Amino acid sequence: MVAVVAQENVVALVSRTGRELQRYRKGRRQVVGCIPYRFKIGQKTLLDVSDELEVLVISSQKGKGMLFPKGGWELDESKKEAALRETIEEAGVRGIVGGKLGKWSFKSKTHDTFYEGYMFPLLVQEQLEFWPEQNVRQRVWMSVTEARDVCQHWWMKEALDRLVNRLGGQKVGRDNKQILGSINCTRDAKSDL
Repeated sequence: MVAVVAQENVVALVSRTGRELQRYRKGRRQVVGCIPYRFKIGQKTLLDVSDELEVLVISSQKGKGMLFPKGGWELDESKKEAALRETIEEAGVRGIVGGKLGKWSFKSKTHDTFYEGYMFPLLVQEQLEFWPEQNVRQRVWMSVTEARDVCQHWWMKEALDRLVNRLGGQKVGRDNKQILGSINCTRDAKSDL
């Protein structure tokens, strides 16, 4: 018997390595990453999106601290493709990559150089049983508050804050449109009434 498997369902069990194919801009290594997130089931509230949200953090390869998945942006990828690849390799999850949360310049803790980092939200749709870096990293779902406390990079904490603000704004906008729609209001929920 032969099974046909769609390519999007296949995950390489080896991470890309080396920096010869990675992007640099004005001498700065370009890195991309994701904040994998999901909503708690059965705990929908209108008060605070951060209470409903869980994010996935991973241990650093050296085992010192926690962070969100990130790595080098390579020449054959878009930013979003690279961010998704890094998230699959390091955290073993995949899903829908959203719009860029921002761009940060930061100094590497291990190399005496500056990097430019781009972060994206990733709404997790699948958590893989096997992934390339499962033997060198731990992954942990936690609350936004816990993640902010354990994350070792200031710029990732800022990206997390932007994600929470974005999701909170979308929720408020969505809820307002539903309420306004029920009274046949034709103006956008974000416009002043």
